[in-house]
Amino acid sequence: MNRPITALVAGVSAMLLAAGCASDKPATSSAAPDSSAAAPSAAASPNTGEQSKFFVQADFDAQLAMRTQSAEGPADKPWEQAIAPEMVDTAKYKKDGPYNLCFSNAAVNNPWRQVGWKTMQAEVALHKEIKQFTALDAEGKDDKQISDIAELVGKGCDALIVSPNTTATLTPAVTGACPKVPVIVFDRGVETDCPVTFINPIGGYAFGADGAEFLVGKVPAGGKVLALRILPGVDVLETRWSAAKVVLDKSQLDVVGVEFTDGDAAKTKSIVSDYIQRHGKIDGVWMDAGATAVAAVEAFEDAGVPVPAIVGEDQQDFLQKWKSGGLTAIAPTYPTYQWRTPIIAALKILKGEEVPKTWKLPQPKITSENLDSYLQPNMPPLHYALCGCEKLPDFPAGWGGK
Repeated sequence: MNRPITALVAGVSAMLLAAGCASDKPATSSAAPDSSAAAPSAAASPNTGEQSKFFVQADFDAQLAMRTQSAEGPADKPWEQAIAPEMVDTAKYKKDGPYNLCFSNAAVNNPWRQVGWKTMQAEVALHKEIKQFTALDAEGKDDKQISDIAELVGKGCDALIVSPNTTATLTPAVTGACPKVPVIVFDRGVETDCPVTFINPIGGYAFGADGAEFLVGKVPAGGKVLALRILPGVDVLETRWSAAKVVLDKSQLDVVGVEFTDGDAAKTKSIVSDYIQRHGKIDGVWMDAGATAVAAVEAFEDAGVPVPAIVGEDQQDFLQKWKSGGLTAIAPTYPTYQWRTPIIAALKILKGEEVPKTWKLPQPKITSENLDSYLQPNMPPLHYALCGCEKLPDFPAGWGGK
């Protein structure tokens, strides 16, 4: 690419917190948690605990309904598709190019964000009308991102893309930027509707429900299920778990434990091994992210017992383990191809073209029927299959492949 790109990128965190990359909280959402849904049903396993304070019944219902809705847009470009879009007029932002786009990034501190960042840069390189792309990395720090947004607004950006580190804390910074520059928010939301568009896939409720419904269908009544979470208090992880809890509490499965792994492979393996010893047999494993799914599988292999039905994600190491081991598995996804969409949206806005106010992208799930189409043996173990990057220049080398 022969245009200047300013990228201040931090080092990579050792923690493989794939799900920490994203939030499904909509930019326009102001709904309070639904306390009426907080109590488990009478048939619920006591081990699932109380419902998350992040649970919002209306959002849960909307996301589950979106799973069966057809998206509008090019069939071969899901990053350009939108589910039930309500379009907004952007004529007031129309201006002649070339353009200076700016990006305030929460972090590149996990494999999901690393794949996404590479994909975004490749999308930028496709557009000659982008004369400069300036990106600042907040390194997972709210204070730095607030400062970054102020700095970028002062650089004469034609459009500002923001992936917020946290929702509430970054809301004032985004609100302050909106009158000065068209703002595009993606991946994590903010508590204001001032951005021109908010972009992300369906969300955490759909992810969590997909995995739990799979277990209900595969594990016999009374079967023992272990739920593995990464961290408490992270909204996307909370919505994934809260959706799974709704499904599992209505089932006849026995949730024997809900444990936090900190996204650490060794800790995940130790927890699973302990439950195998304690219960003798585990019939299903639900996970809120797939970064340590292979470690969970290895715990069963090391114990010399069959690997039960398991929920993973679209990382290559898990998909390859699934294929080679003939596992009973599913991989809900939160596609990294969403990193292409903000660049496309910014250019549409600057050309005065309509965009969806809330741009919901498709969120496929990987099953045994379509597993082979997502396997990429030439890619690194932590590469995400749904990057939408296969036809971009410098693939696969630019993403660490061969």
